Amino acid sequence: MCVEAIPPPSSALTRRGVLAGAAALAGTVAAAGQATAAGADRGAASGRRTPGATARVGHLVIHGGTLLDPATGEVTEDAVVVIEDGTVRAAGRRGGVTVPQGFEVLDAHGRWILPGLVDAHIHLSTAAEARDAVRKGATSARSGSASFYQDIAVRELARHSPALAPRLKAAGVFVTPNLGDTVLADPDLTPLARLKDGVRSAEALRRVVDVNLARGADVIKTRVNERAGLPEQDPLAQVYSREQLAEIVAAARRGGKGVLCHSYSEQGCHDAVMAGIRSLEHGAFVGERTLREMRRRGTYFTPTLTAIAGLAESSDPILAERGRTYLPILKRAVIAAHELGVPLAAGTDSSGGAVDPIGGEVELMHSAGLSPLDAIRTATTGAARLLGLTRTAGRLTRGYAGDALLLSGDPLADLSVLKRPVGVVRAGVVAA
Repeated sequence: MCVEAIPPPSSALTRRGVLAGAAALAGTVAAAGQATAAGADRGAASGRRTPGATARVGHLVIHGGTLLDPATGEVTEDAVVVIEDGTVRAAGRRGGVTVPQGFEVLDAHGRWILPGLVDAHIHLSTAAEARDAVRKGATSARSGSASFYQDIAVRELARHSPALAPRLKAAGVFVTPNLGDTVLADPDLTPLARLKDGVRSAEALRRVVDVNLARGADVIKTRVNERAGLPEQDPLAQVYSREQLAEIVAAARRGGKGVLCHSYSEQGCHDAVMAGIRSLEHGAFVGERTLREMRRRGTYFTPTLTAIAGLAESSDPILAERGRTYLPILKRAVIAAHELGVPLAAGTDSSGGAVDPIGGEVELMHSAGLSPLDAIRTATTGAARLLGLTRTAGRLTRGYAGDALLLSGDPLADLSVLKRPVGVVRAGVVAA
């Protein structure tokens, strides 16, 4: 059934609704924010904090630790990082950096200092999940979609309360054949409920993308295959053709946005890449011909190894077998992509209230064959480029966001320390 007769979505009305929802969400987490600050003031394991007499929020000096720059691999001992108004003003060896008066000081002696990590595929639907993601090291992230535009509200929360949520690129709702209850996420989606075959026609595909854009989505999320996490579905079954995916990509591009695509089968991966997606998600069976095309086009690969490894631990025998089968295949795809020069981005695909540490994905990247530094880059400089945050996230140098992790040891020798940061700084505020 055609949906062209329906009036186009009203961007002004729906965007106001999102901002109102964000304000309401902010109110519900005010107490949580106070608890976060109190927890940090108890000394949290990050080190000793010395408040300046006139210290302002977002004004912080981190000193005494060992600083790693993922972009260059340079290690600076006895380092100082000066953050002013949430932005790095200077970073380098102590003695070579002027330390302003009146700033709060975070003692990082005996710690390693890294930029905050980027989770390029995560589902954040509650304030608690957003706060947990920050505490586990993800200071920036890209949403993998939400059922009712919660991710857009989380993005707004992060803008005015950065310690409570990662800097987020929101995807809005999933462009998928069966929207289910998501048709209730916006009045302009409800006419799609009457479509017998679901969201498949060019008109219907464009409508979901347009509603997402009207709601202020930063990226568009779709799929080419069914889900691996549902035992009754076949992850190699294709749900959209190359032509349908191209409709989604074209609609997103008209709004200046890119598309991330859930995928598993080689044919599905190839069709998605040829349709012009920005990043391939999961992609367990992606083949060499597709990887070469991805390198040529600059298409990113976000393998979400954490999610596939999680399947192997499922109590459901079908899912457990699926995870055990897919994980080694996906790891081979990751190292093949890396060797061919396909850009990689780390993402946990966390959802449903269980936030996995992005450091665990970095560790899995290393287990696939990447060097420790290259694995770290997938969650710093590499993921930042994918998210359009090249001059914001992924490094601790002048002009970048004042997002930092304090680690108990050398991540180049033991990546597991990334899973348990002893301190997290978000926009110059100690968040954990």
